Amino acid sequence: MTKASIDALARQYRVSNGDGFRLSTVDPQDASNVALKDQAAELLAESVARMAALQERLYAQDRWGVLLIFQALDAAGKDGTIKHVMSGLNPQGCEVHSFKAPSAEELDHDFLWRTSRVLPRRGHIGIFNRSYYEEVLIVRVHPEILASQPLPAELVTKKVWTERFDDINNYERYLGRQGIVIRKFFLHVSAEEQKKRFLKRLEEPESHWKFSLTDVKERQYFDDYLKAYESAIRQTSSASAPWYVVPADRKWYARLVVASAVIDTLESLRPSFPKLDAAKLRDLRAARSALLAEPKNRR
Repeated sequence: MTKASIDALARQYRVSNGDGFRLSTVDPQDASNVALKDQAAELLAESVARMAALQERLYAQDRWGVLLIFQALDAAGKDGTIKHVMSGLNPQGCEVHSFKAPSAEELDHDFLWRTSRVLPRRGHIGIFNRSYYEEVLIVRVHPEILASQPLPAELVTKKVWTERFDDINNYERYLGRQGIVIRKFFLHVSAEEQKKRFLKRLEEPESHWKFSLTDVKERQYFDDYLKAYESAIRQTSSASAPWYVVPADRKWYARLVVASAVIDTLESLRPSFPKLDAAKLRDLRAARSALLAEPKNRR
C-alpha cells in the first residue's frame, strides 16, 4: 500500500454535497479495502507520525484552526478512534471536548453556545466527541426533549429542523471565514455489529463500565437515528465543511479512514514554519555566538 493510496482512502466516503445522498450507499461492513488489514497497525503508526509533523507546523504558523467533529450511534467506536488516531498529537495544541446532555445553564443559551465556548484557537486542533449536531439528531428522534427545552412556544414550529439546519450551515460558513476548518465524521455501525459490541461489554468485566441500560433502550430507535443522520448529512454537507461517512464495523478500517481524512485536511492547509526576517536572523546568530563564547567550565 503506497502513501498516495492511503491519502486517497477517505475521499470515497466524503460527502461535499448532500443533494441525493443516501446512507444506504455506504456499507458499515465495507470490505473493498480489506486487504489493508495486515498492514493496518503499521499504516496507522505512519499516519500518526505524519499528523504529528503537520500539527507542529500548524501550531507554529498560528493561522488556521481545525475542528474535527465525531458523531455516531452507541458503540460505533468514537472514543477508540479518537484515542488511536490522535495519539501522537501534542496536547499543547489539541483539545478534546465531549458533550453529554446539556446542563440547565447550557439550556438557557442558544444551542450553539456550549460548543462555541471551546472552539479551537488558531494553530490548534479541536476534537468534539458529539457536538451541536445532537440538536438535530437525538432531539429529533426524541421530540419530548425539544418540548422540555425552555424555548418560546411560538418558535417551535414545523420548520424547526429546517431552521436549525440553516443555523448550522450559517455557523459553519462563518467559522470557515474566520479560518476554522471543519471536518465531520459519522462512524456508521450496523445494528448487528452494535449488538455484538454491547454483548462483549456485558461479558467482559473490564468493559462493564462502558455499558448503560439506556444503550439497549435506544436500540429500538436505531432506524430513526439513521434517518436523522441521513437528513443531517444531506442538509449540512458542503465543500468547506464536508461529512465523512465512515464504515465502522471494522475498527481498524475506520481508524485508517479517519487518519487519511485528517492528513488530507492538514496537508491542504500547507502549514509551514514562520520565515524570519533579516533582523531576527541576526539576533539568532548573535545569541548563538554568545552561547559559544561562554567558558566551557561555567557552572
